[in-house]
Amino acid sequence: MTDPDRKRPSWDDYFMDITFQVAKRSTCDRARVGAIIVKDRRILTTGYNGSPAGLPHCDDVGHLIVDGHCVRTLHAEQNAIIQAAQHGVSVRGGTIYVTHQPCLTCAKMIINAGLVRVVYGGAYPDANSVAFLAQAGVALQKFELHAS
Repeated sequence: MTDPDRKRPSWDDYFMDITFQVAKRSTCDRARVGAIIVKDRRILTTGYNGSPAGLPHCDDVGHLIVDGHCVRTLHAEQNAIIQAAQHGVSVRGGTIYVTHQPCLTCAKMIINAGLVRVVYGGAYPDANSVAFLAQAGVALQKFELHAS
């Protein structure tokens, strides 16, 4: 029997829910960030912020802080793009969902990977990343939760 009050989540709601689950795998508690790359409504890759493969994690050995940033980890967007490259998956024309607005380095990687849309949850104070994405024609959309 169907529930007449049930409303299916939008695609953005669905993919952002998954992105927040991916963030729970993060190994740096300064910001537990998750990312997924989607194309044609199919998840291609996921990523979360964590140390390079085989190296110690912040959660295990602490942070490596340089200029106020933890540099022990790769960002979630970087890991999602790297996963695609490792497995020969083209992300060109896709959307990346991220729990936080991308930083400038991640924005540049998003542009060069050919992604065309970024949907993000929390703000990150980086006006340069916003400007670069706009100049490259990459849509940047703040996620607004819809009631389900």
